[in-house]
Amino acid sequence: MTEYRAQLVDRSGRRYPLDRSRWRGDDGSPLMTEPLPGITRQQIDTDVNSQWRYRAALPLPHTDPVTLGEGRTPLLTRTLGGHEVALKVESMNPTGSFKDRGTSVMITALREQGVDRILEDSSGNGGSSVAAYSAVAGIDAQILAPATTSAAKIVQSRLHGASVDLVAGTRQDVADEAVARSETRCYASHNWHPQFLEGVKLIAYEIWEDLGFVAPSAVVVPAGAGSLVLGCATGFAELQRAGEIDRPPRILISQPQHCCPLVQALARGEDSVATHSWQPTLAEGTAIAQPVRDREALQAIRHSGGAGTCVPEDELMPAVGELARAGVFVEPTSAQVLPALRRFHAEGHVDHDDTVVLILSGSGLKAAQRMAELITSPKT
Repeated sequence: MTEYRAQLVDRSGRRYPLDRSRWRGDDGSPLMTEPLPGITRQQIDTDVNSQWRYRAALPLPHTDPVTLGEGRTPLLTRTLGGHEVALKVESMNPTGSFKDRGTSVMITALREQGVDRILEDSSGNGGSSVAAYSAVAGIDAQILAPATTSAAKIVQSRLHGASVDLVAGTRQDVADEAVARSETRCYASHNWHPQFLEGVKLIAYEIWEDLGFVAPSAVVVPAGAGSLVLGCATGFAELQRAGEIDRPPRILISQPQHCCPLVQALARGEDSVATHSWQPTLAEGTAIAQPVRDREALQAIRHSGGAGTCVPEDELMPAVGELARAGVFVEPTSAQVLPALRRFHAEGHVDHDDTVVLILSGSGLKAAQRMAELITSPKT
């Protein structure tokens, strides 16, 4: 009999078994895996050269993972703007973004549950990741994406064998359409599915190992739906419970000024994001007006002693260029963490004695066409 190590919990506190395919609670709220004890360095499977070396930290039964070798991405030391930082280059994952961490664990769980048809909504990176891992697992995937999504991301999903429907309107409109269609297919949303977060949390274990089994002072992450926020919060909390670190790092989030609901809620002292009409942004991966896990993300940031900042649109491309000249080509969604870092220094959230990790979430190749248009367009 398959044995799972934990249960799922919704906002009301109701628990659900992990062996059933479920993407939200009966109260309509997102699900989280109940707190796990974490693992020690002795429990790392050093024979495995992927994030599955930390599989002892997962609530899944011992089953063959659906994997493409995700994780084990570089941690590069660079001096940028006079600050020495560590860059966690998630663009080196198999499909070019950190989403592969969560997708690998989510698709593994779904295959174990016997699911063979899934639905996902994405602004690009999540969709291409789900398409790739579904292909490996033999699962039929349908992806909904905004009509404005970068062409390279759509091509990638289709070549992996997924069907892609482009939806007019905002990223939020796409998410709403996916929920409306969720009665016809298993909704394997990277924003909703709790096992996705279980995969993303492994980035915390990897950073800890990269740094010689210590935690950084702070991590700076681009935040849209908040999976990196919650992944870092969950993973480092487990390491603290396991006695491997004294305290988790501060979680500092960056959002584009054109769409920064989490930062706005932090500034106002609110527990959830407000309904607001935002402008389109080049940082399309973080253009989430109504994050599903807004309450949980805001709580995690505050609990860590973290903060948030908004990055003006005209600072995104210069940040892409600055990182590229440091040898790392990332999309604007990722590059925003660099100008955000400068703001966090100026505001006293980090100083030169801190060990700071910037998480670079996705490859510049994903948005190369759009960036090329901006670079070559005539200046007026």
